[in-house]
Amino acid sequence: MGLDNIKHVVLILSGKGGVGKSSVTIQLALALTQQGHNVGILDIDLTGPSIPRLLNLEDKKVRQAPGGWLPVPVHEAQDTSTSPPSSGQHQTKRGSLHALSLAFLLPSRDSAVIWRGPKKTAMIRQFVSDVLWPPNTDYLLIDTPPGTSDEHIAIVEELHKLATITLPNTNGHHHQQQQQQQQAPSLAGAVIVTTPQAISTSDVRKELNFCVKTQVPVLGVIENMSGYMCPCCGEISNVFSKGGGEIMARECGVPYLGSVPIDTSFGELVEGVRLASSTTGDGDEKEGAGSTELVERYKDCGLCRIFNGYATMVVEAIRARGERS
Repeated sequence: MGLDNIKHVVLILSGKGGVGKSSVTIQLALALTQQGHNVGILDIDLTGPSIPRLLNLEDKKVRQAPGGWLPVPVHEAQDTSTSPPSSGQHQTKRGSLHALSLAFLLPSRDSAVIWRGPKKTAMIRQFVSDVLWPPNTDYLLIDTPPGTSDEHIAIVEELHKLATITLPNTNGHHHQQQQQQQQAPSLAGAVIVTTPQAISTSDVRKELNFCVKTQVPVLGVIENMSGYMCPCCGEISNVFSKGGGEIMARECGVPYLGSVPIDTSFGELVEGVRLASSTTGDGDEKEGAGSTELVERYKDCGLCRIFNGYATMVVEAIRARGERS
């Protein structure tokens, strides 16, 4: 199976479009890698994939290897400590990040995907079974389209299939086998993304109901676009409404991770590397902001500290679920 090297799968869900699922996915992934975890991002928004653009990887293509597809590397793992191992000081490590999206398989970035449900389902199954994620990938974050449609049903069905393990009977009779049902170690749960407005939370409640009916644990709710972070002083102003996601989480009895303000520096962070690379004639990035890996430049973003906290909460929630099961 293609998920053999994955320890935990986390779905990023929302019933509403335009709430920032992809940006939340990327920032959770960057935060997890900064904490030393190896991470993969799987983009199953087949008709509107945005992960390659946000990662500035639109020109990359998936390579075929014996046994399946190889995801596109975003950055590799490395030891970020400055002290030698013999110094006795705490050593730090940055995890790796790889990504896969249907956009990497299309002939151009403008190619339209006009597929009916069965073809979408077949593509999701292939993403689950035929992708060779690197060994020791701790977390696979799956960025999903809005709603509760074919892509959601397909990915949840495939992940639940992994929960059924066929084992030989321990008494040595090879003709007998037993079916043992257990929570799949790869299906950790879902992070739900909403915005504060009532029209968003009403749609996201349907997503929470989807999780209940499909037996997907909810790891927490993130209220995105909650307030505005001043690029000069970092002060957060509540230009629009705030708190709708927290109220929804409390009423639905699911964990609330916290709110994320609008921070224009994140958009500049993503667009800056693209602008820098597009101004060079040979396609190489010029020196400056564009020459540094996204994971390193993200440390200067005002949202980095926030998402590091959320990443820690998600890891702890997954660990707690594992201890209870």
